[in-house]
Amino acid sequence: MVRTKIVGAVLAALAMAAAAVVLPSASASGDADVASSRKGPLVIGHRGASGYRPEHTLAAYELAARMGADYVEPDLVVTKDGELVARHENEIGGTTDVAAHPEFAARKATKVIDGAPITGWFTEDFTLAELKTLRAKERIPQTRPRNTLYDGRFEVPTLEEVVDLSRRLSRELGRDIGVYPETKHPTYFQEIGLPLEQRLVDVLTRKGLNRPNAKVFVQSFEVANLKQLKSKLRVPLVQLVNSSGAPYDFVKAGDKRTYRDLVTVEGLREIRSYASGVGAAKDLVIPRDAAGYLQQPTTLVRDAHAQGLVVHAWTFRNENTFLPADFRTSTDPAAYGNAFGEYAKFYAAGLDGVFADNPDTAVEARNG
Repeated sequence: MVRTKIVGAVLAALAMAAAAVVLPSASASGDADVASSRKGPLVIGHRGASGYRPEHTLAAYELAARMGADYVEPDLVVTKDGELVARHENEIGGTTDVAAHPEFAARKATKVIDGAPITGWFTEDFTLAELKTLRAKERIPQTRPRNTLYDGRFEVPTLEEVVDLSRRLSRELGRDIGVYPETKHPTYFQEIGLPLEQRLVDVLTRKGLNRPNAKVFVQSFEVANLKQLKSKLRVPLVQLVNSSGAPYDFVKAGDKRTYRDLVTVEGLREIRSYASGVGAAKDLVIPRDAAGYLQQPTTLVRDAHAQGLVVHAWTFRNENTFLPADFRTSTDPAAYGNAFGEYAKFYAAGLDGVFADNPDTAVEARNG
């Protein structure tokens, strides 16, 4: 019965997506178009349709587009030979079958990434050709056991492959599928001599996407690299903001400001000097109380809009374990809860976009 309902929802979302009007993209000045929210928030396939396929695979990105997502989101890390690839982290033990490859056993290492020791296998220790011998696997199998069906089937894609896929699907589906790359751990990669920034600029330029009105956003949890990219990119930039902690480049430089400081009126004013939007953790838009229930919305969306910034919130997922207590339907953390109830609350808060693991649900909620 659950499978039947899911399939039905997917088919319904596909039918509506085929008829959807293309949302406006960046304006000629490189700013994000707040007016795009008149149709409803943008739906961004978070790491693809990662609720249904192992994340950051071409299969996940393609499914997201077919479900109606306006953008697909590749997180970018770098290989030993300088290629940009899509992985949630540069540590790949949790998202590939690298541990099952005896030829790479000696490459397991402990590194300090953004101040924290991490043990595993890292993209910067592999050439692209070596990474292509690995296969993706589900990152959270305890929550998404059905996704493990696809373990071992898909390669680690490059950014260029994601862009090429978005173009093919744009032609096939008759609507623009955008790309929304995130630069992961930029300070770390700069320190080891494999900076992300110019590589990203080069790929977007080579693909004809470093221009006004290209359907591209570029995002980062750090600040300095976005300021660096502002002079090199003609697409809108988005400052990612977590509900706790601080940008690692701030920590590294001894800057005492936190993410919370960035969403004050003063902080938003500074963001407006180099970016077009804020990618906010959901709790910054509508916080939860100690029991997990939603409280009243904050002023973040209103304050950001007053500065001319769009607000894209993350991450929307269907499983009970990720939902506010208001919308959990059972004690089974992996079962689907009332995701539509959560979307209704957040859409009513005035968001301009949502990062969704289940893009079909986000589209269905947007379409009413």
